[in-house]
Amino acid sequence: MLAIRRLAAALLAAASAHASAAPVLRVSAIPDEAPTELIRKFRPLGEYLQKQLGMEVKFVPVTDYPGTVEGLAAGHLDLVWYGGFTFVQARRRTGSAVPLVQREEDARFHSRFIARAGSGIQRLQDLRGKTVAFGSPSSTSGHLMPRYFLLQAGLDPEKDFAKVAFSGAHDATAKWVESGKVDAGAVNESVWNKLVEEKKIDPAKVISFHTTPDFFDYNWTVRGDLDPRVAEKIRAAFLALDAANPEHRAILDLQRTRRFIPTRVENYAMIEQAARSADLLK
Repeated sequence: MLAIRRLAAALLAAASAHASAAPVLRVSAIPDEAPTELIRKFRPLGEYLQKQLGMEVKFVPVTDYPGTVEGLAAGHLDLVWYGGFTFVQARRRTGSAVPLVQREEDARFHSRFIARAGSGIQRLQDLRGKTVAFGSPSSTSGHLMPRYFLLQAGLDPEKDFAKVAFSGAHDATAKWVESGKVDAGAVNESVWNKLVEEKKIDPAKVISFHTTPDFFDYNWTVRGDLDPRVAEKIRAAFLALDAANPEHRAILDLQRTRRFIPTRVENYAMIEQAARSADLLK
């Protein structure tokens, strides 16, 4: 009887160990929008990936941009939705992070400069002496590239603006401008368009007055030591999303794209150069 009990206990322990070892894909995203919005956007995508990969897919929220970089470097995250600058930081931190895919729009992305209606701001030079908000310091489209293009235009935020502030997220920046907390701000073009379309910003109170030149931005990145077979399955799953399929269309609509395309490390050389020029990358 004792032997049977020991065998049963051993089998139970083995079963528990097997269950705990079941593969889980841990996914996160830079917090460039409100946490509830990030989760809403990810839920159907996560369900789709789970079916395509045949493994559990779990969303792991983080509180700030550096958290995604450290999570990937420590092996606590497997797949992350990065902006171009945060990807560069992750690549430098890990030495091996691999960008898999990006939305078609991310190969020609833009930032928008927005201003409070009636502020007298109609061009970049009008920002002199004004209060201006960026998103997160690590945001590509909410800070790095707007700063880079401001410097190209002969404007140094710390010297030429009355105040520089960081809201933490694109939607927060837009709300700061709308409420009059700041005179102007820089935001992700995609988020700006969504806020206008969904009537979450009042166009009578906030105007878009300048669009930057093109740059590469967001991508889905995996840690470098992830099983290559899993990485290829993830890439294939994104590339298989078809806007003609109603189920896929719902996923793509939430991601604000019609399709995903492959990307590569070399696409982000300009982002790294811009970061160095703006003294944001040592």
